[in-house]
Amino acid sequence: MSSYERSSRRESYGRERRSAPRRASDSYDLERRSSSRQVERRRMRFSLLSIGRGLDVPFILLILVLLAVGIIMMFSASYPTAYYQIGDSYYYLKRQLLFAVIGLVIMIVVSYVDYHYYHRFALFILGLSYFALVLVLVLPAQNGVHRWVGIGSFGIQASEISKFAIILFLAHWGSRYYDKMDTFKYGILPAAAVFASTSLLLLLEPHYSCIVIVFILTVVMMFVSGIKLKWLIIGGVVVLGLVLLLWVTGMLTYAMQRLEGWGQALTTTRDDGELWDTTWQTRNSLYAIGSGGVFGLGLGQSRQKYLYLPEPQNDFIFAIVCEELGLIGAVVILIIFALLVWRGIVISLRARDRFGKLLGIGLVTHIGLQVILNILVITDWLPNTGISLPFFSYGGSSLMMLLFEMGIVLSISRSSVMEKS
Repeated sequence: MSSYERSSRRESYGRERRSAPRRASDSYDLERRSSSRQVERRRMRFSLLSIGRGLDVPFILLILVLLAVGIIMMFSASYPTAYYQIGDSYYYLKRQLLFAVIGLVIMIVVSYVDYHYYHRFALFILGLSYFALVLVLVLPAQNGVHRWVGIGSFGIQASEISKFAIILFLAHWGSRYYDKMDTFKYGILPAAAVFASTSLLLLLEPHYSCIVIVFILTVVMMFVSGIKLKWLIIGGVVVLGLVLLLWVTGMLTYAMQRLEGWGQALTTTRDDGELWDTTWQTRNSLYAIGSGGVFGLGLGQSRQKYLYLPEPQNDFIFAIVCEELGLIGAVVILIIFALLVWRGIVISLRARDRFGKLLGIGLVTHIGLQVILNILVITDWLPNTGISLPFFSYGGSSLMMLLFEMGIVLSISRSSVMEKS
């Protein structure tokens, strides 16, 4: 038999096999393989650390490290004040642990939600933020300001919702009209309207530090959305003009009070009277930072937290960190924050769509911005304003909102074009 005939017979035999009806065993094998693929897909979908479908491992590890260190330092900074004011040294620790557990659950649940859903509800969430800002204005003031919506013993800061809502809206708008963002109608007017209306409501609270944060976030989101630099410069000039107008008309009285003593914490004396009291918190913050030196006094060994530095568990907690862990410990923590922001930006840039890129960049920028501003405040480079340190400062609404935002970044990471390792 020639080689040509043998080749023809093999082709004929192959055609007969393919055209012949499948046996029961063949059908069983196909069903088994199909079932196996479905199980595998389900495993990939619900596995927390699976490649391609799972959480980004470096990002979530950085979050957990910062959260753990933050809770330890918050307890170390707070127990003298808690014992003196409440009679329970563990008061702030127990509440912060509860907030952290709830926040972690929220973060994991949100990480499974497709982030594109927020695209649909961007306008609704923005409207909800306006409602919260108006609501706090009609509620009784606390410590002379209108910022919290009380639910039993728990309070929610309306501004926390506003910061997220603005990031979400600008990501929604920038991804929808990306090719028109260099125009005034689509690029400038919507962002300016949202910022101006939000700032007006924050001005009535008043909450000037949040206005600053919202302004910087708006500029960042506009820039990454494709706004031309000339529009940002013009906008900056307009905002500066409005600030000067408010200052001349006396509408910035509360802000001017905050400016008193700025940069003078170490130069005032007891003879300066009221100015000495005004700079008390900042001065003791600088004392704490300086006494920590390079290696620190040791965990739990801070002296300034013993009723010298007011409310050390809140905005000035990083001063206690510097005192107890020293320059080396403080720098390590700042490096971890920088790594978190860097990893979040990498995740965002590798998102599969523009909305994911803009939303992720906005959320991690929010963290980096608050860290920078907090450090500048405790070192007296900025006036003493209420800017918390993410993952460290005591506060339920801010911590849970922060972990909710990190859950969205993790949701973006599930579909990002990158290895989760």
